[in-house]
Amino acid sequence: MEGFENFIGFNPWTALLTLFNLILVFAVLKKFLFKPVKKMIEERQKEIDDLYADAEEKSAEADKLRLSYEARIQEAKAEAADIIRKANIEARRESDSILESAKTEASMIREKAEMDIGLEKKRAMNEMKDDISLVASQIAEKVVEREITAEDQSRLVDEFIMKIGEEA
Repeated sequence: MEGFENFIGFNPWTALLTLFNLILVFAVLKKFLFKPVKKMIEERQKEIDDLYADAEEKSAEADKLRLSYEARIQEAKAEAADIIRKANIEARRESDSILESAKTEASMIREKAEMDIGLEKKRAMNEMKDDISLVASQIAEKVVEREITAEDQSRLVDEFIMKIGEEA
């Protein structure tokens, strides 16, 4: 068993040497492994943080652009609505102008027609007057058996027309 005690036994120099070896390995690992790994992890973390910051910045720019485009779209919609409103007003104005022009033209046509009717009426009356005066003068000639002058004929026609006008 003596060999077993040596195997499990506690030797302070061995323990101290083992502790010193452990501290030395830890110091070497810290210097050559932990610091570079930690530095690499920190650099990678910084790179990731920069990417996130850049992404947030780009997102903020995109939001600004979106808001700008939305504002432009709203301005364009408002301008289009204004153009449509102005076009409607102009169309109404043009329509009113055309209607007024048509009314004026219709009024002028009606007045001309009334004048034409009046002239046609006068012409017909004059023709009737001439026909009646001819018939009346022929009748009067036969009745009087003499020739009637133009003055007598005109007077007789006027009297005859007045009597017809009174009866009508």
